[in-house]
Formats: sequence, C-alpha cells, structure tokens
Amino acid sequence: MASKEELYDRAIDLFADGKLDEAVETYRAAIALDPAYSDAWHGLAMAYSELKQHDKAVEAGRRLVELVPDDTLAHTSLSRFYQAAGMIAEAEAESAKARMLDWKRQLKEQEKPG
Repeated sequence: MASKEELYDRAIDLFADGKLDEAVETYRAAIALDPAYSDAWHGLAMAYSELKQHDKAVEAGRRLVELVPDDTLAHTSLSRFYQAAGMIAEAEAESAKARMLDWKRQLKEQEKPG
C-alpha cells in the first residue's frame, strides 16, 4: 500500500499531466490516510479550482487554513478560490489575513539577531 507521501507525489504528477480527476482521487486517498495532511488538502483544492469546481475548492481551502492557520500561502490560495467563486468580500478578507501573516513573518525576521 502506498504511503500518503507517495500518493501525494503521484497526485502532483497527475495534476501536471492534466489528469485532474485522477489527481483529485489520489489526493483524497492521501487524505484518507492522514486527514490532517495539509499538503494534500492544498493540492486537492488546487485541482478542484482547475476543474472549475469552485465550491469544492473553497471547502478544501477552508479545511487547509483550519489545519495551518499561520500559513500565508494557504490564506492566499483560499482568497483565490473565493475570488473564482465570486465571493469577493471573503476573498478580500483572506487576502488581508495573508498580508498580515506575511508582515508578522517579516517583523520576526528583522528581530532575529544577525
């Protein structure tokens, strides 16, 4: 049986080859092995977005930010999914969260003794 990482890698390859439905199935298989596997949730959301299944992309994106609330990229991606779904206010709110997280990261980096 494949590990979650092997399934994730396979899903990335399927996504790159344009086999989006198969990529979705493979990301879901990785998530079945580890429901908290944030990389697979992100990939799943991206695949749904490419398939223009915006509601599913948003749903997976929301799960992603629940798993990694301090991840700038997760909030940026969710903002894109909201925008594609026509949910502009939600997209702007997520974009603002991503900017705030990035500013916090930059401030921490500046505070580190060099």
